[in-house]
Amino acid sequence: MAERILFITGKLAEKSLRRTLEGLSERSFEYEIRVLGVSVAALMTGGMIMRRLDELPGFDRVLLPGRCRGDLEVLSRHFQVPFERGPEELKDLPRFFGVDGQPHDLSRSDMLIFAELVDAPRATIEESLDRAARYRSDGADVIDVGCLPDTPFPHLEDLIAALKAAGHAVSIDSLVDDELLRGARAGADYLFSLSERSLWIAEETTAVPVLIGDEPASIDSLCKTIDAFAGSGRAFFADAILDPIHYGLTASIVRFHTLRERYPDIDIMMGIGNLSELTHADTLGVNALLLGVASELNVTGLLTTEVSGHCRSVVKEIDRARRIMLAAREDASPPRHIDEGLLALHERHPFPYEEQEIVESAAAVRDANYRIQVSTNGISIYNRDGLNVATDPYDLFPQLDVEDDGSHAFYLGLELARAQIAWQLGKRYEQDEELKWGAVVEFEADDKHHFAAEKSTLKTRKRRRKPDNR
Repeated sequence: MAERILFITGKLAEKSLRRTLEGLSERSFEYEIRVLGVSVAALMTGGMIMRRLDELPGFDRVLLPGRCRGDLEVLSRHFQVPFERGPEELKDLPRFFGVDGQPHDLSRSDMLIFAELVDAPRATIEESLDRAARYRSDGADVIDVGCLPDTPFPHLEDLIAALKAAGHAVSIDSLVDDELLRGARAGADYLFSLSERSLWIAEETTAVPVLIGDEPASIDSLCKTIDAFAGSGRAFFADAILDPIHYGLTASIVRFHTLRERYPDIDIMMGIGNLSELTHADTLGVNALLLGVASELNVTGLLTTEVSGHCRSVVKEIDRARRIMLAAREDASPPRHIDEGLLALHERHPFPYEEQEIVESAAAVRDANYRIQVSTNGISIYNRDGLNVATDPYDLFPQLDVEDDGSHAFYLGLELARAQIAWQLGKRYEQDEELKWGAVVEFEADDKHHFAAEKSTLKTRKRRRKPDNR
């Protein structure tokens, strides 16, 4: 017997909900829609539902609008039927029901992220600890202490001790043998980098070395280092050195491929800063492609930096990318329909509503509150007095009658600016919500038990509101 689902909605969304459910290409359930006497579904509360909803015999579950507030457990116990929230946007119901694939588990990864403190010799211990804490919060597994050529580092040991005391795994990165030894003896867990010439340093410490060739561009030189160290039976990473664009990038990718072919089971390290830092392009796309290459090669370590301003969110980006690539590889599929975290500027389905649907919604509105939606035609703003459409908020302002209401004008200006950005870039716009920027900007999870706190503009309007004026 097919599952029976009861959909609860508001008056304005009923037609769109019915159209969406009827359009599901693979529907394995029966359904009924009930409107609970409110225009906007997001205004429903748990108490309102308990008062207005009758008993629910024969239903296997009840689906509430994604923005509806209330305690689902309380509702489930009261009606003796499981209550759930659907997606915040009706047009996302197909994916909610698995038509576009079930959500993937992104809690796992198979690459370690090493985030470098590039100016550690010049920074105070407190400054380095603050940055290390942010790196860890963004997804880093190891904090890399970067040394600088011809720059004294008197507090190296104290910094490593402080990082370890704060619970960080630590690597030391230097071209100077003495600094590597000092770092290892102070408790560093990893060493960047040892060639065949400097393998003797590994004998002085238990830290895991990252191996390179005496000749960085030579795969044969790297293999000599690996073969010389492999007999020790100790863990290590091998790094074929990723070069910048026009300085050997393609050849260096070939080196990594050759390294994996020659050594199918070793741990490989890839430093990505030469590409992200030295390419003035949005790093999210660069890192997505690079992590795809790393995933195909089964790279297990990633060294990154955040020096240039355009690289300020690289750790977040590669943390999300490594999880997406693992899920895609395990599915034997390209990294699509897995997670939207690698989409910052554009979205796959930015405009869920056609212009005619917006026209129909506007015709049903009977109050003075403004609704804002975005379609391929531009920005639509409407209330009971009419619908206006434009691509420039300045063209809409004369129609809004808010010249004498500063707080309302401020609110509408903010929302219309967001809507314009969404229309220009091809992003999803939802009124009263921040625009989504993928892994680049993190937002706190929305508390569905309560309505959002009133903003300053609404508080001001309430203090000076006139009847029927919004």
